[in-house]
Amino acid sequence: MSIETIRDGAENASVETGLYRAVWRWHFYAGLLCLPFMILLAVTGGLYLFQNELNRILYKPLMVVAAQTTAPLNASDLIARAQIAVDGAAVRYVPAAVPTDAVEIGIKGSDKVTRSVYVNPYTGDVLGAIGDQDKMMWIVRKLHSLKYFGTAPERVIEIVGGWAIILVITGFYLWWPRKQTGGVVTVRSTPNKRVFWRDLHAVTGAFAGLFIFFLAFTGMPWSGFWGNNFNNFVNNHGLGYPPEFWDDVPKSTVPMKDALTETNWTLSNQPMPVSENHGAAPIGIDKAIAIFNERGIAKGYTIDLPGGADGVYSASAFGGTATQERVIHLDQYTGKALFDGDFASIGAGAKGIEWGISVHMGREFGLINKLVMAAACIAIVLMAVAAIVMWWKRRPKGSLGAPRYPSDVKINRGILLIAVGLGILYPLVGASLIVMLIIDRLLPRALHARLG
Repeated sequence: MSIETIRDGAENASVETGLYRAVWRWHFYAGLLCLPFMILLAVTGGLYLFQNELNRILYKPLMVVAAQTTAPLNASDLIARAQIAVDGAAVRYVPAAVPTDAVEIGIKGSDKVTRSVYVNPYTGDVLGAIGDQDKMMWIVRKLHSLKYFGTAPERVIEIVGGWAIILVITGFYLWWPRKQTGGVVTVRSTPNKRVFWRDLHAVTGAFAGLFIFFLAFTGMPWSGFWGNNFNNFVNNHGLGYPPEFWDDVPKSTVPMKDALTETNWTLSNQPMPVSENHGAAPIGIDKAIAIFNERGIAKGYTIDLPGGADGVYSASAFGGTATQERVIHLDQYTGKALFDGDFASIGAGAKGIEWGISVHMGREFGLINKLVMAAACIAIVLMAVAAIVMWWKRRPKGSLGAPRYPSDVKINRGILLIAVGLGILYPLVGASLIVMLIIDRLLPRALHARLG
């Protein structure tokens, strides 16, 4: 073997070691930043997958009634009874999806608080009321995005989503077999050994990594900054609803996400249509429901009631699969459909996003979809716990225990190419990467020693 061959082999080994150490260091930092948020996302996301089942358990006395052979009362009668029990204006009506469902009526009081009043559709008995913001699943959903705490924390979740993708990419590189016989698809050692926790973290990630990547990627469209701008891009480039859906439709300046109880991602930034009063009397909720049913909207839809003289009746169906998604807006005076958009009507780009969101939320393939996504959430928590224990066991006393910074700066720049595409695609993630790089490079040597 020539000296050149030996030298090349040594250099390649050095590069591989430096490459591995650089990836490891960034994987460590990504985990350090994301770990508490990842646990929050996993727990709240796992709960929200089963929102319908949990709601019917938590609020059974309010939401569940005995099925009867008699016809249900008219919606107008049920709304009147709800307003006797809770003073205020009716803003929402949710027809019973199955014979054992109570009707839900949203009443907005003078205190500007909306309360869900549940009424037996057969007898008209008011079963009880609960504030929208007091519902467990409302709290869980707002915690999931950190919207519960305002705009700035919501941006943090967006950054965490991007870093989660980095965690998966770097994690797969670190897991990739390098002549080891264990810790690839099996867990070695006993629980009191550090290698057990390393293997538990790595092997769980190897099996769940693609699902975690999928959850992070499909969650990004709902992010406040990137998701909002990407939504505008999709709709402005003919990838959402075709322009003819808006031809000759009088529109307001209020986006649907601010006016409706729930809407799909594609329509969230689109303006609400308005009714034009031509001297006719309003058609009323009973006629509106008849029109919605005649148009074949999937059961389980929610009706947002007109909020004024130019308001519209809006039916939104988002409880089933992506192909069942639909929004219909009716002029409150003529009953004319001002907008009727479903999944089949949107462009290919929006279809892909809506389908991904539907799978993300466990709506696409029945129970198996929920169980697979729930398993991914459990895997995230398990990996986080294993990472904490592994870090604590390997952390030198008086040090953070970050992997040593590679001596070859060129290698470090090469590693950044793993995340540069994400930095361009997700600007907030890119900005956080730059900040982390600057901090990491400018830290004094003494502090580097304390970190590693």
